[in-house]
Amino acid sequence: MADVAGKPVTYRLALASGKITVGEDAFALLRDKALPKGDALALAEFAGIQAAKQTPSLIPLCHPISLNRVSIHTTLVDDEYAVEVIAVAEINAQTGVEMEALCGLNIALLTIWDLTKPVNAALEISDIRLQYKSGGKR
Repeated sequence: MADVAGKPVTYRLALASGKITVGEDAFALLRDKALPKGDALALAEFAGIQAAKQTPSLIPLCHPISLNRVSIHTTLVDDEYAVEVIAVAEINAQTGVEMEALCGLNIALLTIWDLTKPVNAALEISDIRLQYKSGGKR
């Protein structure tokens, strides 16, 4: 684990995004909150927040941190039959929150996958990236 003891405490923010394409029929059910397992978007947002908080237990050598805020936002993309997901993590600390944002994002996407697969198993997760980070040296 990296030694961050000598680093100053700074405000740090990370924003990650990705997309899942679900197909026309599954998209209509997802939009109408009528999937067999329930409201996939609400559950994905909750699962993503939980995952971000658990990042140090999932990724070896990640620092255990006390997050200021984690939020997961889902947006329906009608013309692509897809859901765009954005994860934001914030902290005042000696280490960043990129892994927490990316972990939350991926679990939110996987939750949508899990809740949508009974209707359409031909799903695609794409465009996962860290969009922005601030704080620290780099």
